[in-house]
Amino acid sequence: MDRLSATLSALADPTRRAILARLTAGEASVSELAAPFDMSLVAVSKHLKVLEKAGLISKGKEAQWRPCRLETKPLRQVDDWLETYRQFWSENLDRLEAYAATLMQGRKEDDGSK
Repeated sequence: MDRLSATLSALADPTRRAILARLTAGEASVSELAAPFDMSLVAVSKHLKVLEKAGLISKGKEAQWRPCRLETKPLRQVDDWLETYRQFWSENLDRLEAYAATLMQGRKEDDGSK
């Protein structure tokens, strides 16, 4: 699986997105990451393995503590991929805005001629 596909697959799950959102505040242990969820540590660990395999998190090792941290490179790759679609929608919305302005101008001219 290519890197972008692995990242998008990992992001498809709401639990994994919530874990990533928590990691934006800083490193956290598996227990800290598991706290808000009604699931076992084993289940959370499986989610973490998917995130780690996709390169979205990394785990450190400090004595008994294995902090998880957010890795942003895969998210930048998703953002780069989405940029094409942002440009597409921006151009389409610009055309729609121009069309709406033309319609409004025509309506004003019709109102003024009555």
